[in-house]
Amino acid sequence: MIPACWIELINPDVAEILVRHGWDVMVIDGEHGRGELEDWVACARAIEAAGGEVVLRLPDGSDTLIKRALDRGFRSFIVPMVNTRTQAEHIISAFRYPPRGHRGYAAPIVRGSDWGARPEYARDQAHDELVLMLQCEHVEAVRNLEEIVTVPGIDAIFIGPNDLAASAGHLERMEHLEVQALLARIEEIAARHDMPLATVRGAGRDWADLERLGYRLVAGINEVSLLIEGARRAHDELTGQSPKVALRSY
Repeated sequence: MIPACWIELINPDVAEILVRHGWDVMVIDGEHGRGELEDWVACARAIEAAGGEVVLRLPDGSDTLIKRALDRGFRSFIVPMVNTRTQAEHIISAFRYPPRGHRGYAAPIVRGSDWGARPEYARDQAHDELVLMLQCEHVEAVRNLEEIVTVPGIDAIFIGPNDLAASAGHLERMEHLEVQALLARIEEIAARHDMPLATVRGAGRDWADLERLGYRLVAGINEVSLLIEGARRAHDELTGQSPKVALRSY
């Protein structure tokens, strides 16, 4: 199992510090984090320069955003809210040049090809280096998962347990029996189709539980929570008072 850290503030210095202190895989959260594409690129440069690996969670699966993120050099992705096979097919196609897909062409002049230094980029490398995780975070996605996982080109299903719980009417109650049953259903389908799974830590499961269940990637912390937790602990030690608000798992 690969542990990963969410980056929400999209600050290159903070990201570099985390890589230098053991967090080799960083998920830049373009869905809920601050900033836009160029902020993500700046953060990715700092992560990669420190020896880390970058995964970008896009805000959505639109063709234009996928194309621009690829051109700017991102290779590993999480795409949120994929609920049907039709959606999955279109998204996978958007990541690939024709005839494998419908990605727009500008290969010789983009960062993704190292500014044209890799002449084989469009024909082979752009496809071979991709890691594509589609996010299952709605009851509709669970209903359609048998069809979604058969779409060629998906490398993993990323489970979003918080949104999944909310879609089932159990906001912030990930340990509810109905939510646990949905998670078990996803895990059963994925195992039957030999589809790797990724997720976040929570829903009543810690690192050891998720590793035992066979998850390949787990994004277990984020830098905002680390900052909040450290600030509260330091304040508690100084004043002898307990934090006023308990942290929720992300």
